[in-house]
Amino acid sequence: MKIGFFTDSYFPEIDGVTYTIKLWRDRLEAAGHDVWTVYPDGDYEPDGRELPIKSLPNPFYRGYRIGLFRRTSTLPEFDVVHCHGPGPVGLLGLYYARKRDVPRIYTHHTPIEKYFHQSFKSQRVADVLGDIYVPLETNLLEQFDVVTASTRGIDRDVECIELPVGVDMEFFTPHATPVPDGQPLIGYSGRLSLEKNVGEILRVARELSACQFLVVGEGPHRPDLLARAPPNVTFRKFLPRDQLPEFYSALDTFVTASTADTLGLATLEANACGTPVAAADIDPFTETIGPENGARFEYGNLEAMAAAIEQCLDEPRQPRAAVEKYSVTRTIEELERLYSGVSRTAAPKIPA
Repeated sequence: MKIGFFTDSYFPEIDGVTYTIKLWRDRLEAAGHDVWTVYPDGDYEPDGRELPIKSLPNPFYRGYRIGLFRRTSTLPEFDVVHCHGPGPVGLLGLYYARKRDVPRIYTHHTPIEKYFHQSFKSQRVADVLGDIYVPLETNLLEQFDVVTASTRGIDRDVECIELPVGVDMEFFTPHATPVPDGQPLIGYSGRLSLEKNVGEILRVARELSACQFLVVGEGPHRPDLLARAPPNVTFRKFLPRDQLPEFYSALDTFVTASTADTLGLATLEANACGTPVAAADIDPFTETIGPENGARFEYGNLEAMAAAIEQCLDEPRQPRAAVEKYSVTRTIEELERLYSGVSRTAAPKIPA
């Protein structure tokens, strides 16, 4: 099949959506399909099947860009359109699908309403905008033939297929690492933005002064976090993808206090490398993190967070076995079934 991915989140920015799209494309093409990615242009050199469109800097979320428009006549003939977000490029994908009368699939990656509070100083304004936004996105999702999401908790009143974005279990495997100096190593990897709540990791680091903490990532809150970090916290920039398995394997525990994940891909990657995870007791971690692969804590409860980390350090687990069900191999098999079976009759063709 000829598949068109339409996304507003792509390289050079590094996040779970970007890596998921790259992984899905590689696996689908290995299975014999042709996949093109349409995305906002930026400081990135595309290959022949990466199709940038003109864009502007996003004033609300530093590092990302807002795609403009591209004539559908300049795009290839796709058999199916797969949109990965509700932004301008995702809307372009929907327009293309309706104009060309091809099936359209949407994958819900990000609860965007949870990011409003970092763009507006007033939490009340952010909450009001979120209450307005969710019904609008729900209306958008109703225009797709199929909607998928990694877990059930997407808070959208639409029929949705639960389809985890998937972990590359062949790539993320336990690696032998040097014996540490005796201090447990606790780590985090991801964007350093408000909704990831990395400040909570700094708080627990002060509490667990006998442990070393390693925070890997970049984002708008990095300067503030660096200024507030206690002596037992080290910061590093984003690691190249090929170094992540060794990073995860070197940790005694991976920790996250994020409140805006739909799957928490980094937590499952850490598990695949044999590392247990301490995560907040909220969605999606209520579904993905349990006694087999980690421990959960009440968000904002410093004592509970420290106890969850200590449980991960003290109690033996088999985290890799617990996340085999999230293997990307299963995800791609299900995607192929969706692509081949999706309806072509959801909306009339738009006249030229």
